[in-house]
Amino acid sequence: MAAQSSTEQLLPVIPGGEEKTAAPPTAPRRPGSGAASRATGWLRNGLVQAVLIVIALIWLTPTVGLFVASLRSSTDQSKSGWWTALTHPGGLSFDNYGRLLDDSDMTRAFFNTVMISVPTTVGVVVLAALAGYAFAWLEFPGRDWIFLLVVGMLVVPVQIGLLPVAKLFGALGIFGSIPGVILFHIAYGLPFAVFLLRNYFAEIPREMLEAARMDGGTEWMIFWRLILPMGRPAIASLSIFQFLWVWNDMLVSLIFADSGSQPLTVALQSHVRQFGANIDVLAPGAFLSLIVPLVVFFAFQRHFVEGVMAGSVK
Repeated sequence: MAAQSSTEQLLPVIPGGEEKTAAPPTAPRRPGSGAASRATGWLRNGLVQAVLIVIALIWLTPTVGLFVASLRSSTDQSKSGWWTALTHPGGLSFDNYGRLLDDSDMTRAFFNTVMISVPTTVGVVVLAALAGYAFAWLEFPGRDWIFLLVVGMLVVPVQIGLLPVAKLFGALGIFGSIPGVILFHIAYGLPFAVFLLRNYFAEIPREMLEAARMDGGTEWMIFWRLILPMGRPAIASLSIFQFLWVWNDMLVSLIFADSGSQPLTVALQSHVRQFGANIDVLAPGAFLSLIVPLVVFFAFQRHFVEGVMAGSVK
């Protein structure tokens, strides 16, 4: 009772009214949590999910059609469309893929595509991450002007640099080789990559970097142990975009690659030009060129979504 009376004495009394009881403290509401919950609830709606499933099936229809076409013979392709094989699957076989693997030009083109896409993606991501950290958090003379120059390179079309860079590569002796194609892709992929990662790294709280420096961390340790883990969503998104762009590119490879270093896109284009009805080679080759980007995208889709949504909901 004594404890109760002492507690009541601490409660404020409103003149002309009753005693006001103190309300319990409430947890602060996270900004943006309402919008995120509304978006989540909207996506859980049954009608919305049905519409999304229909859109996904429509989007996958060309992929399924190409895969079915790659399993049919050229004779069946000339008689009917690929959808007829769904009711009569007995004529489907992997013989076209066997002939594709026996084609040395196509297999070499596939490995050339891998040898071009993977080093280009790694080179762009590594250089852009280093440059993005430098532009965001390091002080050096002319930093802002150099960054503006890099951003200005985004408006330069790739077609403008084809002829002068081809002459430069010819003088250096790398024209028509895989290293030449890789260097061109890295050079034209860096402006956007640096712009993207610099803006993402600049959103990291300054206090975290200052605390790391006070603990004796060097710039390299801060970049490796702090910046890269926190920038993983943006780096993953950039890696996916860069890989898909290089894997599906044909213009740059058509100019800078010769017959021994041409990727799969150029090899398929040459088969279309030489053998217009060679569908038993074109269909499995096109599906092979398509399935790799799909596997990469779905394997890293979680990181891709995190990178796209980063900063949209705080």
